Amino acid sequence: MTRDLDVGPVQRVVRRALTAFARALISAVNDSGGVQVVQIALSSTEVRDGTPRIAEFGFSSNPPAGSDGVVAFLGGDRTKGIVIGTGHQPSRPKGLKPGESILHSEDGKSVYLTADGGIVVEAKGQPVVVNDASDVTWNCSGKFKLIAPGGVEFDTPLVKSTGNMQDNFQSNPHTLADMRQISNEHDHLVKGVQIGSSDVTSDPPNQQQ
Repeated sequence: MTRDLDVGPVQRVVRRALTAFARALISAVNDSGGVQVVQIALSSTEVRDGTPRIAEFGFSSNPPAGSDGVVAFLGGDRTKGIVIGTGHQPSRPKGLKPGESILHSEDGKSVYLTADGGIVVEAKGQPVVVNDASDVTWNCSGKFKLIAPGGVEFDTPLVKSTGNMQDNFQSNPHTLADMRQISNEHDHLVKGVQIGSSDVTSDPPNQQQ
């Protein structure tokens, strides 16, 4: 093999430029330190351990084994590689329209910023948890709809509403405020009133909720 000392300076620069980047397969990841390091296979005979992987600030991921990687070699030195890009072909969402983006995991969970359908969160039947929020506010210009076949639980000392509340709305035309007013104003028809100390049981109220 010809060494760098056996060629001219131009040839050395060209050689280093040609070897400055390479495609690799990621075979293992160590995500325990301040810098994530990966094991990469540059070829069937060239495997490197402890290669640092640099990602954008605010975003972190653990690419599964078999992911593609783009490796940059500082100064063309194959012993000083840095992984600057990764992709996992089997789990990559396909068919995105221009301008769309998606954050996804290997098992299909995603946050999808669509071009014409808003934002879609796909949880794949798994829990969604928000921890340690001081306040949570949803500002909607339209209707907020909640579908929960398993029910809804509020573990809170108080539930407030600035507007009316209505249960069984498909068959009940009254709000809770309506029913409270009916309860406050309704009367009972008492039949067969007797004198003295007799006990009287009234009929049901005249006004029904």
